[in-house]
Amino acid sequence: MKPHLIQLTTTPDLVEQVYARLLDAISEGALQPGERLTQEDLAQRFAVSRQPVLQALRLLKKDGFVEDAPGRGVQVTQLDVAWIAKVYQVRGSLDALAVRLAAERSAQLAPGIFEQGRQAESSQDVKAMVDADLAFHRAIYQASGNPLIAQSIDLHWHHLKRVMGAVLQSSHQRQTVWHEHEAIAQAIAKGDADLAVRLVQEHAYEASLQLTARLSEQLLHKPKTGAHP
Repeated sequence: MKPHLIQLTTTPDLVEQVYARLLDAISEGALQPGERLTQEDLAQRFAVSRQPVLQALRLLKKDGFVEDAPGRGVQVTQLDVAWIAKVYQVRGSLDALAVRLAAERSAQLAPGIFEQGRQAESSQDVKAMVDADLAFHRAIYQASGNPLIAQSIDLHWHHLKRVMGAVLQSSHQRQTVWHEHEAIAQAIAKGDADLAVRLVQEHAYEASLQLTARLSEQLLHKPKTGAHP
């Protein structure tokens, strides 16, 4: 006798689509910290039933991007300085492993990555700057030859995109960022693993200090809103 299986009412693909759209909106700041989200409103905006929205919100809550709101529904999780610092600790360790493996292969990063970064830096387009930074680090993860690195850090990058976008909207990117990126890439290409590791760890540490300091300042001076009724 065949086992009885419960009929599935929601396709995983639809849940994944709603999840991805909401995650992008949160990561890029289209949905602001503290903004309330309801199943009914999101279902109407996405033109889907409430079920895939409910499942997507549960996944976002598990991943730390939304939290229960007072009263009803959920809200976008507030940016937390201590949490971001911890995320940078993880990123620094994975970046160090990635550059060491890439340097052992004397990997060459595509020049277009740096052209993209310089153009974004000149334009002061926040999304372009964040995307260019992500492209550089993803190139290193690919160059490492270990796909588990990119898989392990992908979720953390969405948290980093949130804080990078929030900070860069009101302040400029560090002037040394792409100089640091190029120095890391040169060390990798020369096969100098120890230098590459040192440079990428310094890069991650400095980025963490700068972003968390600016975020702390923003949160300190942020006016109280009706985000928490």
